[in-house]
Amino acid sequence: MTHRGRPCQADGPAAQEAAIPTRRVMRRCNQPETDDKTMTRKMTFLVLLTTLLPFYACQAQATQEATPRKVSAHISTTLTPDIGGIKQLIEIKTDDASKPVLLFLSGGPGSSMIKGADAFTNALKSEFTLVQWDQRDAGKTLKLNPSPTQPSVAQMEQDTYEVIQFLRKELKQDKIYLLGSSWGNVLGFYIVKHHPELLHAYFASNPVVSQLESEKELLQTLKEHFKDNAVASEELNSVNFPFTSDESMFYLRKWLFYKDGKQFATSEGFKTGFLQWSKTWSPVWNEVMHIDLPKTLQSVDCPVYFFVGKNDIQTSTRITQAYFEALQAPRKGLFLFEQSGHQIHQDEPVQFQEAIIKTRETIQANR
Repeated sequence: MTHRGRPCQADGPAAQEAAIPTRRVMRRCNQPETDDKTMTRKMTFLVLLTTLLPFYACQAQATQEATPRKVSAHISTTLTPDIGGIKQLIEIKTDDASKPVLLFLSGGPGSSMIKGADAFTNALKSEFTLVQWDQRDAGKTLKLNPSPTQPSVAQMEQDTYEVIQFLRKELKQDKIYLLGSSWGNVLGFYIVKHHPELLHAYFASNPVVSQLESEKELLQTLKEHFKDNAVASEELNSVNFPFTSDESMFYLRKWLFYKDGKQFATSEGFKTGFLQWSKTWSPVWNEVMHIDLPKTLQSVDCPVYFFVGKNDIQTSTRITQAYFEALQAPRKGLFLFEQSGHQIHQDEPVQFQEAIIKTRETIQANR
């Protein structure tokens, strides 16, 4: 059973989780630009931020967080190690490097969570060593060096593994906490499945679970919502699966964002930015469309906690809840955020952080 504002506990040895209340958080509105060039640049940036989508033997965590060997107490640094043959940017912030590592895997693909991260990590910084990573062809890593090859899911999964190994060595910790947001869960669940020995626990925020099914559900929702809008209906009726063109994917995202109140989604600038994004990322997203975790990952051996926005139609809440119920794990939980859509960390940042902190406390208490 799913409980509002608190996690559902898996069957098995784990104790009941602490309740996490949720409450309404104001959303920020985007202000329009007047300059065409500025608009195009902004639309490209907005696409990279909002496009998610265009969003496993880990030892059972009855074990204690190992006490890391002492390193420098305070760290606020940006590093550019060689990951996957290119320089990739990693930001580390902590007031005590002995605190457990929490690595964020950004949504996208092609997005960065670094800008504005303080808004959804200000409480976490007292509990964790916080790590943000700009993936290949995203954010500051893209500015350092574009990927010399077309990015692929397999390549970025390997990048994720290398980043974790770098952090373990740099911060002298055997295991980390890992959080995937939207697309980031493609990478996160790869680690859960293939390198679980590296994790204390995994947090799956609005995860990609069965993306083709989710996209089909989204299309039907939008068709019903815009049935009296002739332009929207025509464009949505042209969408086919698998996506036969970048424009087909664009129409689905355009009307999704417009439904969410993002007026800029109907602008030429947004279309230009989206189609620019798709030159790099539509091949990757077509790979993501084949992901179906209920068939490929039915059991895990480490704690997994799902964060789900009640109003998320971008990665279906219904599909995620059904997967949570079926998944076998030594400990699992699901937090339903009542006032959130696809971006929980933006919609309810206080409750988002409370859920992470309470979950870690529960893991520690039941070690």
